[in-house]
Order: sequence, then C-alpha cells, then structure tokens
Amino acid sequence: MFLRILRHETSADGGAALAAYLDDLFCGPLGHDGEIVSRVHVAEDGRLNGFIGVLPQVMELDGEHLRAAICTTWMVDDHEADPFAGARLLKAVLSGPQDLSFSETSNDLSTAMWRRMGAHVLASYSLEYLRVIRPAAFVTRMAANRFGFLGAFTPLARLADRTAGTGANHLSWAGYRPSAGKADALAETAPDEDELAAAIWELVVHHPLHPHWNDEQLARMLAHARVKAKHGARVQRILHTRGGKLAGLFVYYGDRGGIGRVMQIMAAPGMEGLVLERLLANAHARGLAAIRGRTQPALLDAMLDRKFAFLHASSTVFHSSRPQLVDAATRGRAFLNGLSGEGWTRLIGDRFD
Repeated sequence: MFLRILRHETSADGGAALAAYLDDLFCGPLGHDGEIVSRVHVAEDGRLNGFIGVLPQVMELDGEHLRAAICTTWMVDDHEADPFAGARLLKAVLSGPQDLSFSETSNDLSTAMWRRMGAHVLASYSLEYLRVIRPAAFVTRMAANRFGFLGAFTPLARLADRTAGTGANHLSWAGYRPSAGKADALAETAPDEDELAAAIWELVVHHPLHPHWNDEQLARMLAHARVKAKHGARVQRILHTRGGKLAGLFVYYGDRGGIGRVMQIMAAPGMEGLVLERLLANAHARGLAAIRGRTQPALLDAMLDRKFAFLHASSTVFHSSRPQLVDAATRGRAFLNGLSGEGWTRLIGDRFD
C-alpha cells in the first residue's frame, strides 16, 4: 500500500526492506509509547485499507513537559470506496491523550480534514524554500528529471554557470557567488553524531516550544538520517564564533550538479544570516545547482534578504485544545519540521532495495 499509494510504484521490489523499516520506525523504540500509537483502518470486509503513522515525542514549554503526537505517513486504499476512512483514522489519533498533535507533510485533502477537526495551518512553517546557486545547472537538472536524455547537457550548463558566475553578485537571483563578509569569521567543523547532538540540544532551547528528546532518542533519529540515497551525500557542519560561542549548524544532502535537500538549519538568535551564508558557501563549494528545504519562522527574514524563493507543496498543521500551545505555534515560537517532524526518517529521500 505504501509503495503503490505514496510512491506510485507498481513493483514490489524493496517491499520486504520497507516493511522491516516501517516496523522498526513505528513499532520500535522511537514509535513506542503505549498510548500514543499508529493506527490502521479495517474495512467492513476485514481488509486493511488505511494507515496513519504516529511518532510520540516529549516537548517542553516554560519548563512543562508535554506529550506530542507527530502524524507522518497517512494513506487510504481506494478512498472512493470508503471516503470516511481517512477522517476516522485522524479522529482516532487526535482523540488520544497527547497535549498536541502536528504534521509537516499535510496535502490539500488531509489539511481539509485537519481543519474540520479544529487544527491550525501554520503558514510560516508550510513553505518550501529554494535558493538557486548555478542557474544553468539547475534548469538542466530539473529538465533531466523529466527527460533523462537532457542530462547530456550538464557539461554545457557547468560552462555557462562558470562564465556567468564571474560577474554574478552573491545576492543575485541569477546565481550565487561567495564574497568576503562577516560569515568568514565563523569556524566551520564537520562534527560526529555525538557533537552534532550536543549542538542540537544547545540550540533547540531558543525556541520556547521545543522537543525534549532523551539522548538515546536523538541518537536513534540521527542514525536514521544517515542515508538519503535519493538526495545524495550527507553534509553536516557546526559553526562557532571566534570566541567559541555556538552560532548554528546545518545538515543537508546533495551531490555535485544536483539540488541539495536540507534536513535542518539551526541558528543562535542574531546569527541566522551568517549561518545561511555559510550554508550557501558550502553548497557552492560542493558544486550544487541549488538547495531547498522547509521553512522555519526564525529563518524567514534572513532568507528573504538572501534571495531565497518560496513555494507551497504541503502544510504544517497543528492541533491542541490548550490555548498557550496554539499561541506558541501560530506565533512561530515552536520548533517544528525536520528533526521535530518526519524529515529525518528514511521515508523521506531514501530507497528500499
């Protein structure tokens, strides 16, 4: 059902590996809560015809620990035959004991269901950003994704970008060229996963409503995020000021000539622009055509200043009966998407062969 409905694949190749992964993700340590659980829908004839994956997460606001349900994979087989199956699944999840529920990948149909059940669509979390670095390579890659033979023009695209890049402004819509600036004062290191986890812990508390992972949970999440075969090699960097203060971090996937996919950007208050500059410079040095990811409100102003473009592909939706939690989310004071969502899972960007 997952392969057919969500990945539009008719072949069962990789089905066993995918089944094992789904079992590990939703029934293993990360998906085990006892009360906040994934749900299946069974049709009248006894056939399983729906599923919604749920990951429990502890979050924190003003020192109070909260129970959250992250709604991820959601699918219904033959929706026309049982049009209320999806709504029943969502209602079952939202009726659970959690203080808040959210999803970062809600399509138009599921968003309408969330709305009917009193959820809020978080506009500032619901955009995909795109920063073109090498325009010719970007256009060629996009065309080759649809018509594979156009990939033969990649060498010409590289030549065109090198020629255009000699006169490009680093803040131009027509491309990106690094230039000297304050961001050069930041020290950039490639951390191991323990160092990355420590930096994530230090930065996430700048968001009033944020996850409260335990060490084992965060380590497992980062282990899941090691490989995104469809997106390319993983790049992770931590940034410090000259005085040794943590400025931010970024984790993305991408190969030369491709479009990098960001899993997470985090920045200390006031350092957002410098962290983005280092991300773009890193992606440029690795030969990427562009870089894209999912927005967080704290980064929006700095992205607008640096010629990022935005589009809407899916919505981040949030449900809670507690006004203070809704207020934190709707005012952009929550850490959502990426590591506080499903972007770290292998379901986003990996293959199951």
